[in-house]
Amino acid sequence: MAPKRTTASASREATPSSSSTTTIPTTPSRTVVSKGSQSPAQIAAGIWENYQDKTPQRTKLVDVFLAFLVVVGVLQFVYCVVAGNYPFNAFLSGFSATVGQFVLTASLRMQTNMENKADFVAVSHERAFADYVFGSLILHFFCVNFIN
Repeated sequence: MAPKRTTASASREATPSSSSTTTIPTTPSRTVVSKGSQSPAQIAAGIWENYQDKTPQRTKLVDVFLAFLVVVGVLQFVYCVVAGNYPFNAFLSGFSATVGQFVLTASLRMQTNMENKADFVAVSHERAFADYVFGSLILHFFCVNFIN
C-alpha cells in the first residue's frame, strides 16, 4: 500500500511553481473514544447522570409512577401464578388496568416532554393532562364493569 500524503506535501504538489501559496484549512483534531473502551457500568452511570441533570422534575415524577405500575403488574402476575387465578375476571381486570394505565401515563409523558414539543404543537400540557384523566376514567369504568 502506498504511503498516505500529508496535507503539506499535497499542497506543495498541487501548487504551481509561481510564488502564490494556497492555504488548506484543516479541522482541529478531536479525541475519538471507541465504543469498546467503556464498561457497561460506566455507560449506565453516564446515562443516569445525564438523566438526573437534564430531566425536569415533572417528568421524573411520571417516570416513578411508570416504575410503580410495572412493579404492580409484575406482582399481580406473580400472585396469579403462585396463588392461582380462581376469579380469572378479577385478575384480567386488574392486570389490564395496570397495563392500560401504563400506556396512558407513557402517552402523557410523551406529550408533556419538552423535547417532543415539535411533535405535539397543538397539545398544551393542560389538555394532555385532561385527556389523561378522561382516558383513565374510561379505563377504570370498563375494568370495574369487567369484574362483575
